[in-house]
Amino acid sequence: MERNDIESTNQRRGFLKTAALGVTAAACGSAICACGGKDKAESEKVVLLSPDGELVTIDSAHLRPVPKTVHVTNEEARQGIPGRKFVMVIDLAKCKNARKCVTACQKMHHTPEPTEWLSVRLMKDSPDAAPYWFPKTCFHCDNPPCVKVCPVDATFKRQDGIVLIDADRCIGCKFCMAACPYSTRVFNWSEPEHTPEVSCLEYSPETSTPSRVGTVEKCDFCPDMSRAGLLPDCVTACPNGVFYFGDQNEDVVTNGDETIGFNDIIRDRGGYRFAEELGTEPRVWYLPPRDRIFPVERGLDDLPEEIKNRYKDVIGG
Repeated sequence: MERNDIESTNQRRGFLKTAALGVTAAACGSAICACGGKDKAESEKVVLLSPDGELVTIDSAHLRPVPKTVHVTNEEARQGIPGRKFVMVIDLAKCKNARKCVTACQKMHHTPEPTEWLSVRLMKDSPDAAPYWFPKTCFHCDNPPCVKVCPVDATFKRQDGIVLIDADRCIGCKFCMAACPYSTRVFNWSEPEHTPEVSCLEYSPETSTPSRVGTVEKCDFCPDMSRAGLLPDCVTACPNGVFYFGDQNEDVVTNGDETIGFNDIIRDRGGYRFAEELGTEPRVWYLPPRDRIFPVERGLDDLPEEIKNRYKDVIGG
């Protein structure tokens, strides 16, 4: 399925049915990665959502991967996807620090383990309050300080709500990192060790891949997946449905299992934006950690000591 077809389908049928079309395109074997490699057929059955909203079962041998790098022009990458206004909702009551979102993000963007564009923090609202797990992404603010201070227009805000970084323009001055009040950006200090398959990919601000030394990086909301009608990997990798992603213009968000109106979930569940008083107008909303599913201590199970040490001050406080 061509990108223009996907975009027109977006406008007719909305975010969720477009997602189904993206998966259907993969099932038809319409695309493979430009860097090559043969797909290994398997005989497993997989369940997909059809464009009509029905679940269908097909043999995985008929599936071929949707490419991680959908080529768009630089102008298209800077303009964004027409008619869309992407938004994320994070349900703090469901998070147990499984960290599947972190590893999925690293795998998709080919970043090393120490580099986390998406991090999970342990928060306490007051000294006497119970702690809770707090996933933190780039907030893709509608009033982004990072964009205002960039001297070379490397970081920019798109019409679909996403804030991206163009590594072709980035000079590594780190002004954007200093301006971001949420500390969600990271600096690429060393030359990345990419596999030959990753190195041959054509760079785009929409994929943030391949990464480059001396440039700033961050969560990009996976716009290349949205162009293919798919959810970001952090959403689908989470085993507890913590992340909802969707289109505010369509008033719909989904975690892959549950679909709900964006305005409904924010109104009915007391949704809020982190540090909204700063005037940045984030596009990431949080649902309060009420009636939590898991005790916070479970989020420490099986963690390496270096990661556990991040949380010791909060746990011991």
